Amino acid sequence: MIEMTLRELAEVVGGTLHDVADPEAKVTGSAEFDSRRIGSGDLFLALPGEHADGHDFAAKAVAQGAVAVLAARPVGVPAVVVTPRPGNTRAIALAHDSDGSGAAVLDALAALARASVERLVAAGTLTVVGVTGSSGKTSTKDLLAAVLAPLGSVVAPPGSFNNELGHPWTALRADASTRFLVLELSARGPGHIKALTEIAPPNVGVVLNVGTAHLGEFGSREIIAQAKGELVEALPADGVAVLNLDDHLVAGMAPRTRARVVTVGLSGEADIRATDVVLDDQARAGFTLHHGGESVAVQLAVHGEHQVGNALSAAAVALQQGADLATVAAALAGATAASARRMDVRTRADGVTVVNDSYNANPDSVRAALKALVTMSRAGDTPRPSWAVLGEMGELGEESVLEHDRIGRLVVRLDVDRLVVVGAGRPVRALFQGAVQEGSWGEEAIHVPDIETAIALLDAELEPGAVVLVKASKSVGLWTVAEHLLDAAQEAAR
Repeated sequence: MIEMTLRELAEVVGGTLHDVADPEAKVTGSAEFDSRRIGSGDLFLALPGEHADGHDFAAKAVAQGAVAVLAARPVGVPAVVVTPRPGNTRAIALAHDSDGSGAAVLDALAALARASVERLVAAGTLTVVGVTGSSGKTSTKDLLAAVLAPLGSVVAPPGSFNNELGHPWTALRADASTRFLVLELSARGPGHIKALTEIAPPNVGVVLNVGTAHLGEFGSREIIAQAKGELVEALPADGVAVLNLDDHLVAGMAPRTRARVVTVGLSGEADIRATDVVLDDQARAGFTLHHGGESVAVQLAVHGEHQVGNALSAAAVALQQGADLATVAAALAGATAASARRMDVRTRADGVTVVNDSYNANPDSVRAALKALVTMSRAGDTPRPSWAVLGEMGELGEESVLEHDRIGRLVVRLDVDRLVVVGAGRPVRALFQGAVQEGSWGEEAIHVPDIETAIALLDAELEPGAVVLVKASKSVGLWTVAEHLLDAAQEAAR
């Protein structure tokens, strides 16, 4: 964040100073909500948590070097205190915020982030890039960070830190040395993306796709499209909107923005397009990238054909910011999966390849991961056994049973050798039954009640050289399976 005195900070967030001996003392570091990460010059955010209240760690944070605490009540050490207000919608985002204190601090954090970003943009040193979509946001964010890095310093969130806390926290990592601030924008309903754009107004907006993620919360793909389009509506007239021409709901957002529209896709009408897409034995895509009458060969290091669209969007942003095709191609070739548990592909000593894509799941991302699994297992002269270990996809509402049934049937149509469905409840039962109804018999598909049973089954039956995909929504915690498979191999090697 920009350097700011405590007096200035209080004015920006509408707070009052408590126990502050020197109002001109400056915050020169970052804003942190974890007292263990506090360093000299930082601002500590006193937020409620599941097991503890950040206000209780205020003194520790100041002792570790924090200049002050952003709090909802006096804490006995230098603090900027903000007052909870009734009806604060951000309280919804904090399940442990019983008295509105966390919501008050979040409001203040948002105001602080906006002030910092606006000053950096006004100084002409910072470009804010926002990316949204039903799937692929995190992968594209990582690709954006890679392709923009040759042009200047980049700040991007770790993982999918894209909510009311993660968004302003990430925005405050930008300082006078930052050239690009790359932000993910997620939504649980209409108006959420608009609120995030008000925290860090974007200059460039990327919309990847409109799928079925969070369908239960939105109700229809059309409403999802309306919400995702809030990003391009927030762009200034001199901004750039990067839209996926292959998704008609995304392409249809063009009239909703004042910004210049740049289209990407496989379509011959796209401004930036890919042709001659081929996958190697690890499901990594190679293609020809076309722009402005020029073309260049690109070989991705990330896995899955769906990454082509993500790469095109990242390339479009870099090209609009002044990069040339050769630089973009080289950056894409060197970009790896920087965020954990997203198409993280590792091979054990016995040849078993574990595809850990367990961070989250929706119908579109599961279909893409299954196709990558099949590509990997069938590459080379000798096919390898393919295993899909799948759990529930959350937030699908009334469509949940139907969407899980469709995934079960797709597993069979793709001819995956073994399906292990993990968990209880109607959706996962529908996934298993979909596979059975589509023609998966005997041991080809099995439904196990929990992660422990799945692990025991894999330990007993997984063949050397197999390819195993592990995928489910974050709440399932299915990464335990993937991490066990890799840890067990390491233990065996000792």
